[in-house]
Amino acid sequence: MTKKMKVRVFLIAASCLLLANLVGGDFAAAAADPDSHLNFGCYNYSDSLDPATNTNASWAGMRFGITECLFKFSKQVVAEPNICDTYSVSDDYKTWTLHIREGVKFSNGNPVTASAVKNCIQRLYDMTDSEKGGTGNSVPRGYLRYDSISADDAAGTVTLVCQKPTSNIPGILAYPYFAIIDISVADSEIVGSGPYRVTDFKPGTSVDLARNVHYWNGEVPYGTITILFINDSSTKAMALQSGDVDLVENITTAIDLENLKADTENYYVSVAAGVRTANSYMNYKGVLENDTLRQAIMLALDKKTMCDVTVGGMYTAGYSVLPSSLAYNYEKLKNPYEFNRQAAIDLLDKAGIVDTDGDGFRELDGKTINLDHVTFTSRNLDEFAEAAYLQLADIGIQTTVNVRDYDTALALLNAGEFDLWTCNTLTVGVGDPQDYLANWYSGNSKSFGFYSSPRYAAAYEQLQVEVNNDRRLELITEMQQILIDDAATIIYGYYNSSMASDVHKVTGADIATIDYYWLTTDIKPVK
Repeated sequence: MTKKMKVRVFLIAASCLLLANLVGGDFAAAAADPDSHLNFGCYNYSDSLDPATNTNASWAGMRFGITECLFKFSKQVVAEPNICDTYSVSDDYKTWTLHIREGVKFSNGNPVTASAVKNCIQRLYDMTDSEKGGTGNSVPRGYLRYDSISADDAAGTVTLVCQKPTSNIPGILAYPYFAIIDISVADSEIVGSGPYRVTDFKPGTSVDLARNVHYWNGEVPYGTITILFINDSSTKAMALQSGDVDLVENITTAIDLENLKADTENYYVSVAAGVRTANSYMNYKGVLENDTLRQAIMLALDKKTMCDVTVGGMYTAGYSVLPSSLAYNYEKLKNPYEFNRQAAIDLLDKAGIVDTDGDGFRELDGKTINLDHVTFTSRNLDEFAEAAYLQLADIGIQTTVNVRDYDTALALLNAGEFDLWTCNTLTVGVGDPQDYLANWYSGNSKSFGFYSSPRYAAAYEQLQVEVNNDRRLELITEMQQILIDDAATIIYGYYNSSMASDVHKVTGADIATIDYYWLTTDIKPVK
């Protein structure tokens, strides 16, 4: 007998609004003030809004209030029903039946049916499958592998049959890769079911949004929004202070952030607890395949000084891939590579990785080591790369800091054209760290530096099918320690996300713990 697990969410306040606007099964979103306008300054994370293009493109669509997923994370990082309002799962956790909320429409008026959902998910997998001619760089298979997906429009259900027992389908389907878009127009525009729709998109410059008149979940606060891409943090802060924008995300220069926090009469700064890790992936297809070289790099980097001084306290230093703020046994982990510059030098000398030509840099296999360190300017990452350049030079390791725009940097990562690749990643993107830990699994790691460990792979494969929480914690702890022992990736520290707003113009501008959600209907004009 199949066990049924059903979850039904009733949003009382929203229901009143929905019922008031329900006409013939259609939802009609009101606007508090049709003429209200918001100027939002943010970093240009992607030149695309298509979830299949790459990770940041999927995030951009959701952050801007354009797209939504079947599920959505609460402030407590619990995946709750959204476009999917109820679901059931089989006893073996392989077959999930998802009911699609009635009356939801895309912003162009097309209905979000079970077939539309199924076709959207299939498109995501096809667009990211090179064997099918797909060119997208998103990696949904790192989150979910399924045997079949089918739709029953009469019942309003999508049935997903997973390849393996999968206990966290709500969390996985809350990840922005799985945003539901109208694929009938996806070749020309990205249309979702969020509170706002795109009216103009100038990649690298701006995005203009307007209220989605078909929005299903209550009042949409703004009639229009202009998103201005501002990549320099100080410029972003000045734009807020000058009144050019009303709202900004992630001021990453410490002095600018402190000034905004201090001026409470004019600005509100919201900060979320750190669940992001800044790390450098290492490319095992190059010189960093050498264990001694990686170990020496770990010993040579003073991450505490980087976090406390170089980036002005914007990060808390650490040594595991999962932040110390999360309940994954950080305090039980052991770090064999505490900062010790002399130990790094001695280790390299003993291994014969020395400078033979007197140019100040060591050679390996007869060639001068020069690490190609690829990064981008978001969240102080280029500052970490510059600090690593200086500290590694102190032990005779040369690096070349290669700062690119995000899309180019991501393409280099996927092509394996780097030695070090530095990024800042949300570690519990599906409500737990399984998807993040998948980046070092040999089945996925070709996109993250080709790390391979039989012990790690075995633990990850167990984690994929394990539903007991205590055992999952044991596996996650073991996997963290394996990565530390193998010197598999450089961990700099853990970042706190933030959002700052003009208190005279904007209210409700709180940064979400899982920062997929920026332009939500909670952010409203001051009346």
